[in-house]
Amino acid sequence: MLKISFYLATGLTLMLAAGSSAVSAERPNVVILLADDLGYADLGCYGQQLASTPNLDRLADEGAKFTDFYSGQAVCSPSRACLLTGRVPARVGVWSWISPRHRMHLKQSETTLAELLHDAGYATAHVGKWHLSPKVVDRDGYSPAEHGFDHYIATQNNANPSHKHPKNFVRNGEAVGETDSYSCQIVADEAIDWLDTKRDPEKPFFLNVWFHEPHSKVAAPPELADKYTDLTDSERWQHYYGCIENMDNAAGRLLAKIDEMGATEDTLVVFTSDNGSYNGPSCEPLRGRKTQLWEGGIRVPGIAKWPGKIEAGKVIEEPAGIVDLLPTVCDAVGIDAPDVTLDGVSLWPVLTGGSISRTKPLFWFYQPARPVCAIRDGDWCLIADPTVDLDRDNYFHEEMIGDIKESGLTNFRLFNLGQDAHQDTDVSAEQPERTESMKRQMTDLHAEIIAEGEDWREWEKK
Repeated sequence: MLKISFYLATGLTLMLAAGSSAVSAERPNVVILLADDLGYADLGCYGQQLASTPNLDRLADEGAKFTDFYSGQAVCSPSRACLLTGRVPARVGVWSWISPRHRMHLKQSETTLAELLHDAGYATAHVGKWHLSPKVVDRDGYSPAEHGFDHYIATQNNANPSHKHPKNFVRNGEAVGETDSYSCQIVADEAIDWLDTKRDPEKPFFLNVWFHEPHSKVAAPPELADKYTDLTDSERWQHYYGCIENMDNAAGRLLAKIDEMGATEDTLVVFTSDNGSYNGPSCEPLRGRKTQLWEGGIRVPGIAKWPGKIEAGKVIEEPAGIVDLLPTVCDAVGIDAPDVTLDGVSLWPVLTGGSISRTKPLFWFYQPARPVCAIRDGDWCLIADPTVDLDRDNYFHEEMIGDIKESGLTNFRLFNLGQDAHQDTDVSAEQPERTESMKRQMTDLHAEIIAEGEDWREWEKK
């Protein structure tokens, strides 16, 4: 699949002959940590004053923190598809979150980051939530195994019945059954065990760690939840903040393992969230929350660390997002990105002291949301509503695709996020030229993406 140049291929052969330490020195290990429904303000390094998150705060202190980092979508499945492909979710046909009743899934025809790294000689593993298919078995393109991962433990969607003692994990096609721990700790245990006993130690590794926390139903160990009894009058929110701390502990265990292996200097670590939180205070000072295309629904924490390559304590104000991760990792490890339309750009230049230039703005489309479409270009954000009265049901029915493909955009509003992060003041009247220019960008990009998006009404159900 991946075409490696003669020089890269020769260099990789020589490094393999020299041993795994030489490989990792040239091509870093890659670890992606993804939270589920973690809001912009849910970490201490982003202003959190409730939950304790020392491990992820330290990751930011030792690496780079983005102030304006974005999820791929305002809900989970589309954002995860965006992360693995570097393409806007609607373009790859993941229109909304995926139910076991859907035809909709991440198609095998899409090239994933895991496939690219696997083909470049990486050992690959996925641990945690999947939510890119109606099933997680090895069949019909549904599982992580068929998207580039050598090993996986996953759930189709959320941890059930909650984060405590989930019963729905599947490991490499086999049901795990009853468990006696919390979801994030099960995920960390699997990642650590894979690093210790299951991966090929002669290869660099890609470890894709997708936590379930703090998506509801929340559950946290009593010793953590009880710490927040005096901070909220709701048991739900005690467990919300408790499970964030539990996730931070799990991430800390995994990062400590990488340090114990002597691999920290040779590992690129990225942390982010799949979308904003359903908890309003977690999104402050931004407007909106999960399922909405206001800033609170899509702006999330974004942290990257690679000692010696990324300056410790660096703060980056350049707008960036999950859509940029595939080209960024390809750039960082020295492999070619796939020869398809990518919607993201490599952030490697800005992570290492340079700058980036986008040829198109960051883009979001989510059918039940109002606004239904948003783009960001520099400090400027344009939003719009649909011309067709699209169904606002958050459960996606594949019959909705007809209306989605027929709808245009209307009711354009412009915000200067540098001055108005809460999006209180529409400045389109004061900025007519900028508004018209961004309207053209948005409508052209929207038409292109929606036309390419898979029409699942015509897909034969497997």
